[in-house]
Amino acid sequence: MLVNLNTWLQRWIAILTPLSLLIGVLFHQVGEHLLFLVSWLFAFMTFVGSLGMNVKEVRMVVKHPSVVLVSIAFLHILMPAWAYLLSILFFDDHLLTVGFVLAVAVPTGVTSVIWVTISKGNLPLCLSIILIDTLSAPLVMPIVLHVVAGERIAVETTSLILNLLWMIVMPTLLGILLNEWTKGKIQSTLSPKLAPFSKLSLFAIVAINGSAVAPYVKVISWELVGTILLVLFIATSGYAAALAMGHLFWRDPVTATTFMYVGGMRNIAIGVVIATTYFPAKVAMPVVFGMLFQQVLASLYSKVVELYRNRYAPTV
Repeated sequence: MLVNLNTWLQRWIAILTPLSLLIGVLFHQVGEHLLFLVSWLFAFMTFVGSLGMNVKEVRMVVKHPSVVLVSIAFLHILMPAWAYLLSILFFDDHLLTVGFVLAVAVPTGVTSVIWVTISKGNLPLCLSIILIDTLSAPLVMPIVLHVVAGERIAVETTSLILNLLWMIVMPTLLGILLNEWTKGKIQSTLSPKLAPFSKLSLFAIVAINGSAVAPYVKVISWELVGTILLVLFIATSGYAAALAMGHLFWRDPVTATTFMYVGGMRNIAIGVVIATTYFPAKVAMPVVFGMLFQQVLASLYSKVVELYRNRYAPTV
């Protein structure tokens, strides 16, 4: 039953995510009283996602160092810079600028594993990048946010780092340790049973944090429409740029496919938590809207990758 539920949730995730946001906005009075649950829900999601990781993934760093390094640079330097330039070009609002940068500066998404598997990318390489990028989040994200927010917005750096350690690093290390201790058995026994609850946690996080942006989305304005469109453009261009860079750098469809999903997907839920916890509510707008397009774009780009692989597949 749980496996069937997980399959159903995965199939409809692109619809259930915006629906969760809508519910959060409509019932924001309830969500405001449930904000204390978000950190716990996210830690649980991270734990479930890390049950499929092990220490062996680190070996891929030695095997493909350039892919790992370029992935980190793409995720935390190139895309934040791109989002910053576009946001200051179209909006004269520092809070929205911070929100756009935060939306792309978060670690790569664990769900990229699903799409890399579907599109026949390099799964061990994907897992190694996710692991390294996730564990480096408490160091990288405060630096990026400090540079962008500057002195105009005070960020409690120590609290942010501790929160990232609690929500990302500790659950990840616990999941890896359990996977190693059980010699991988937990991935086939416990992980499938927890997977649907992980997705339900994601929907709950989106709904609860939807209460924070409720004042900004209840009234349709040009700023709201412009924010949504720019979020869509940044996300779309992110996938396209990652695929193009992957092809130019490595000329290998398998590696390029992996790099595209790692560079295009984001762990946006952590961005929402950070935005609503450490910044004014308006910062959360671009971050929350990023959830609306991620899975849809991943599905669309799976078709693009299929055409790309057919054209550049190595001949035997």
